[in-house]
This record gives sequence, C-alpha cells and structure tokens, in this order.
Amino acid sequence: MAAPFILASNSPRRHALLTEAGYEFEVVVPAVSELAVAQLSLRELTIANATRKAIAVARIYRDRVVLAADTLIAMEAQIMGKPRDLNHARMILRRLSGRTHDVCTAVCIVDPRGRISFAEISQVRFRKLTESAITKYFKVVNPVDKAGAYAAQGAGGNIISAIAGSVTNVIGLPMERTTEVLAQVGIRPLSESRPQLPEAESERLSVHVSAPDKETRR
Repeated sequence: MAAPFILASNSPRRHALLTEAGYEFEVVVPAVSELAVAQLSLRELTIANATRKAIAVARIYRDRVVLAADTLIAMEAQIMGKPRDLNHARMILRRLSGRTHDVCTAVCIVDPRGRISFAEISQVRFRKLTESAITKYFKVVNPVDKAGAYAAQGAGGNIISAIAGSVTNVIGLPMERTTEVLAQVGIRPLSESRPQLPEAESERLSVHVSAPDKETRR
C-alpha cells in the first residue's frame, strides 16, 4: 500500500518534522531548478519554487498527494539563499549578526483535485557574533546547504537570540499550518506525537530518498 502522501524534498529537517508529528510518507526528490527572480517578493519567490517542486512530482504520481516546500530568508528586502561556499557563509552571518531578518517557508500541496499553496514568515534575531563565534558554529554545522547559512535547530541557539512566529517555519516547514492543510485533503498523522523543537543533537538527521538530486535547502 502506498504511503498517504509524497514529500517532494530531500531536506532532512522537513523529513524529521513530519516524522516526529506522526505522519507516514514517501520521499521523491523533484528534478527541478530553483528560481531566483529579483522582481518577486520573498513570499512570491518561495511559493513559486515550492509549486514548481510539487508539480514536477505530481505530474509523475498523478493519483497521489504531494507536498513540497521552499525556504528563503530576507533582510532589508534582500533575499538570501544558500551560500556559495564557507567564505560566503561567513559573509552572510556577519551581515545577520545582531540584527533581525525574515524567514519565509512556502508550502504547496497538490492532490488530484487541485493544489493549495501558502507561505509563513517568522522573524529571527541573531546574537552579536564575533569571528570566533562564527568559526565555532561552522565546526558543528555545515552552512553551505542551508538558506541563510544557518539552521535554527542544534547549535542554532548559539547564534539566535529570539524567534517571533513559528519555530518550525524557521527549521523548514510551518507545522501548525501544514497540519491544518493536510487535514483538508484527508491526511492526518498516524500517531499523536508532536514535532520536537530544536535540541542539541537534532542536527544529526538522515533521509532515504527514492531519486538522486541536490535539493538540500532548509
């Protein structure tokens, strides 16, 4: 029997959030490129990317429910994705240091009857970071595969001073809204466990995927 829905992402963070919430699902990685369009707002761009991912998988699995997501951050209207390398990651964290930025995750859920898209925005304030603090953070977290060069879970508490809004949204999937929309298409968790918010060792996650790709955004 097929799993209740497909997660169109190989993000270990989204996989963990859905698993901890009690959902059963299959992972299929979408083979699509992600847009970077300057004319789109943070919310519009994440919705566009999430929709592209969901539709790419839904075209193959036409009778299944497909969930895809996309996360980006922005500060002073400048949208930031994943860093090119460690030097770029260090530059991003220097800019975020001591300041507040927006984290937007968009979700697109496609089923045979149509699709639902939405986006949530949370505000994240960083601690004032020294160069040594950034170096120490990079020793325990790989920033290159994460939008904004950081993750809220695990060692995120060392660089984040406050989060306003959904914490799971910052991790990569706004579970409060996602749970509501999945219920609208008839999908509910098989168990009543709740998503675990960031803990010290939660960065160590693994995901088995059914198709190779490099979609590793938060």
